[in-house]
Amino acid sequence: MKTSFTLAAGVALAFSVLSLSSPASAQVADSLTIYNAQHEGLTKEWAKAFTEETGIAVTIRQGGDLEIANQIVQEGANSPADVFLTENSPAMVLVDGKGLFAPVDKATLDQVLPGFHPANGNWVGIAARSTVFVYDKTKLTEDKLPKSMLDLAKPEWKGRWTASPSGADFQAIVGALLQLKGEEATAAWLKGMKENATPIRGNSTAMKAVNAGQFEGALIYHYYYFGDVAKTGENTKNIGMHYFKNQDPGAFVSISGGGVLASSKHKEQAQTFLKWVTGKGGQKILRDGTSFEYAVGKGEASNKMLTPIADLQAPKVEPSTLNNAKVTDMMTAAGLL
Repeated sequence: MKTSFTLAAGVALAFSVLSLSSPASAQVADSLTIYNAQHEGLTKEWAKAFTEETGIAVTIRQGGDLEIANQIVQEGANSPADVFLTENSPAMVLVDGKGLFAPVDKATLDQVLPGFHPANGNWVGIAARSTVFVYDKTKLTEDKLPKSMLDLAKPEWKGRWTASPSGADFQAIVGALLQLKGEEATAAWLKGMKENATPIRGNSTAMKAVNAGQFEGALIYHYYYFGDVAKTGENTKNIGMHYFKNQDPGAFVSISGGGVLASSKHKEQAQTFLKWVTGKGGQKILRDGTSFEYAVGKGEASNKMLTPIADLQAPKVEPSTLNNAKVTDMMTAAGLL
């Protein structure tokens, strides 16, 4: 089933809603509505600290990347949202392509690492996550690991690995592959994936299945591993984590994005929020918290458990051209959706 869908006319997306009140002295105008597809816990931490520091009240409406993106497109100029936050870039590209973002303030763009916002500056990176191959250490040694993500489409990997193709996470990875290697190579890789991989729903489920010995490996994002290690470690005790590096498509670093809606009636507050999230306050929460996503602010450190982002040797991907519509079409044609 496709996760990129257009909502039927008149049918509103159901959001879970969290309101964080500002101090009593704050005015009604000092408020924000955030449509949030980032991890709910992380955005709650950001919103709480931001409200405490600025007095600007925040209401969070929670949903999935592409579900919310389509909701914003449907609402158009009538959207009540001030800010849109995502886990992956393609949802930002969808909204930006409809001309629904206001440009992000230059001061905010300037405090983020190069390459972590689109060239047009209409949205900005707020966090990042790395593609990794988690593997069963009882079955695979380092010398037996795939050298490239592309190797997973070779016949020798048939029946040995898993992934969650229906999720926005995985589709962002395929979008990077499409940009880096082109349509023909991507179609060939998806065909090999269809023949070799067993689809599973959810990255955590895929990791657990590897840990339980059901598969030799899974293609996921890094923070699922670190999140489990920081808790009980019960789903990672048999797992190793492999970074492809070498500018391989499998070394893709996905950008979580934030944008201000052009229709926002609280643009000043919305711009202030993005500047705060990408600055020392927001990036400190990434460093010290339990989301285990990478900080993207210049000079800001990530969680000490993570491999430094500069050492990931990620390929250069222009985030504004990650085409989810084309990706889902190709994955559907390959029989993966």
